Parts: sequence; C-alpha cells; structure tokens
Amino acid sequence: MSGVGLLLRARVREVAGMTPANATANPTAPRRVRGLVAPPTEREARPHTKAPPKRARGPRTAGLVATIHELPTATVLAVAVALLCVIGLVMVGSASSVVSISLYGSPWAILLRECMWMAVGVIAFGAAVRVDYRKLRRFSPLLLLVTFALLLVVLVPGLGVRAQGSSRWVGFGQFRLQPSELMKLALAVFAADLIARRLDEGATDRRILGPLLLVTAGAGVLIVAQPDLGTAMVMACIALSLLFVSGVRLGPLFKILTFLAGVGVVVAVASPYRRERLLSFFDPAAHGSGSGYQVVQSLIGLGSGHLVGAGLGGGQQQWGFLPNAQTDFIFSVIGEELGFIGAALVLVLLGVFVWFGIRAATRSPDRFGGLLAVGLVAWLASETVINIGAVVGVLPVTGIPLPFISYGGSSLVITLIAAGILINIARQERGAGPPGLIEVPRGGRARPMTRTPSAHRRGR
Repeated sequence: MSGVGLLLRARVREVAGMTPANATANPTAPRRVRGLVAPPTEREARPHTKAPPKRARGPRTAGLVATIHELPTATVLAVAVALLCVIGLVMVGSASSVVSISLYGSPWAILLRECMWMAVGVIAFGAAVRVDYRKLRRFSPLLLLVTFALLLVVLVPGLGVRAQGSSRWVGFGQFRLQPSELMKLALAVFAADLIARRLDEGATDRRILGPLLLVTAGAGVLIVAQPDLGTAMVMACIALSLLFVSGVRLGPLFKILTFLAGVGVVVAVASPYRRERLLSFFDPAAHGSGSGYQVVQSLIGLGSGHLVGAGLGGGQQQWGFLPNAQTDFIFSVIGEELGFIGAALVLVLLGVFVWFGIRAATRSPDRFGGLLAVGLVAWLASETVINIGAVVGVLPVTGIPLPFISYGGSSLVITLIAAGILINIARQERGAGPPGLIEVPRGGRARPMTRTPSAHRRGR
C-alpha cells in the first residue's frame, strides 16, 4: 500500500471521528491495531533511536508551502471549477464548430446547448454550495430508489432513449437525463451515510461490506446492460475508495478487486464491440482503420500540438478526423490547439481540485462529511484518469467524459452538483492544525487508529 494511501486513510478516520476518543483507554483491548501507529505497549518496547536531522527548508520553499497550506479550501475549489468550466466552454465551441454546421447548419448550435446546460449546472452548483450537506442524509434512500427506478426505465423499449447503440437516457428532445450519472451521486451519498452509521454502531466489517456491495453490484448490472462499462467502473472506484478509508480489512477488498477484474474481462470479451476495443487497445495501429481509429487520431492530435499548439480553431481533428472530439476525446483537441502548456494547465487544475478535495475530506467537521468528500473526489478523479488514459492510449476507450470539460447535459449538471457539495463541506471545515495529513497532538503521540473493543469482540 502506498504511503499516501495510508496517510489519507488514517487522517480521514481520525479527523472525521472514525476513532473513538476512548479507543485506547481499555488496557485489556486487543493489541491488533489497524493504523499507522503501534499501541503504546509496543512503542515503549522498541528501542529509542535518534532520528536523523531533517534538512531545513529554504525561506522560499517554506514560504510557498505555508502559503499553499493557508489557502481557503473552498475558495481554491471554486476557482478551479470556474476555470475548468470556462476552458470547457471554449474548447467545446472550438471542437464542435464543423460538426455543428454539418448537423444543425450553424457553427454555434452545440456551443449554445452547452451554454444552456452550463447555466442549469451553475444554478444547481450554487444551490449545492448553500444547502448544508448533512441534509442529504435524510434523502439518501429516496434518491437511491428513484435512481434505480430510472435505470430500469432506461432499459424498457420505447421509454429509454437510444443513441449510438446504447440506451442510456430518459426524456425527450434536448431535455434528457442520464440516470447512470445520477447513480454516481446517489451511491456516494448512500455509501457515506451507511458507513458513518455503521461505524457509529461499532459494526463489523461484514455489516458494512454487505449492503454497500449489494447496492453497487445491482446498479452496476443495470448500467452494464445499457451498455456502459465505463460508468460501472467509476461506481466501483467510488465504493472501493470509501471502503478503503472506512477501515475495513484489506483482505476482502483485494478479493473484491480480483473478482471485479475477472467480471470486467468476461464482459469485455463476451461483447463483440468491446472485444474489438480491447484488441485495439493492445495494438491501436493494427486496427487503425477500425476500432483503433479514434486512439490513433487522438495521438496524432496530441503529438501535433507541440509546446503552444495550433491555436483555437487551428486544429485538424475538428474537421471530422476524430469522432466525438467535443465529448470523450476533447483532451486531444486541447493538446492539439493549446499544446503541451494548455494540456498541462488542465491537468494541474484537475489535480488541484482533487488535492484540495482530499484536504476538505480530512478537515470535515463530521464523519459523514469526510466520507462523502472522499466519495466525490474518487468519482471525479477516476473519471479523469479513465478519460485521459483512453485519450493517450494507456487505457481502453470506455466513453467516460472529462469532468467539467467535455460536452454533456446531465453529466455536466450532476458533476457541478457534486463539486458544489464538496465546496459546501470545505466551507464548514474545522481547524487544520499543522501541515500534513496526520495531526499530532501536543504530547507528541498520534492516536492509534482502532475501533472500539466491542467491535473486535463481535466477530472481527
């Protein structure tokens, strides 16, 4: 396990209240500790060695670190979202002008629709920022049931809207909702509420794993039936991230990962078009005129951008060489028209959003907020990795949009709602303490990450 993963797991559990204050008060409690710090008895038994002196930071480095640490989390997140949305509008307009003319007779048609959905998303974003995130807990079961019902409606012939061989939407005209996008939000809220309540009760791992995996698997089956394997992968990332930081045993998690990987391979091989995509992933050039065409053209676009790019509207991919240029492969258009600098700027902004989202989770005033923030960050981070991985050819193409950037309707609105909830959590953060992911009390000892002794006795 990586050090960053351990630090994040320990910090979220400690700061969000996952470690009871009296966790180590019972001297007869089991010595099995699941955290970064050993029990007091084990620490005292170890020989004390003098740590090597740390190299002092220079004044510039120390000043930069202090400045970054003092930046308000909510403000940084809001600025990152605003910049990403502006870049998304500009790049959707540039990437879709030729396609828009061929489909609608105007170079601005797709951009105007994106502006319409962006306006709806901004309104929803503002509401999510202002409404206390704790109120979501009471609506969690209802939101989950409604989303499951919509996922079933999508599969009913005549009710679900089909496009490009998939049935993923409900609605009419331009007012269509993609239930699988709503399920990401519903799953994050449900999982955070479930884990927070079960940890308050001192429940065993089985009582946490069972309901969450059942809901995730049920939603995943309905989404894969659309078919939409990429969204099912994102949902798995949300669930596994929340289970990881909640403190459940890692053995079952590894078994779950192995099982999911096997199911994914079987699903990919069983479907002809997914099998073609998988084969083209291993050798895009050999399938350059078929299933690997998008990846080959995407790499050509990225490579032709060089340092500063060809300028807005100066790329060649928008002329029909790259299908779905304004949606799944918009990062390739960014690399071609804005060059390495523009692509790096987008990656930095997305990285800043993820980093400060994690900081919002570690500083959350309650357990539910910390878990919900982790779920939202895992959602948007996994979408970023899957999308850009497909664009550069290191992951199979799954049709996942780039958050805040790709053209979309309900996906853009729901992503902005998720960002608004995350900022709402950040606005209520408590004192951060010293820099870093682990907060050490003045006594010099970090508290061990344990559950209550009763939880160990009940079948751990």
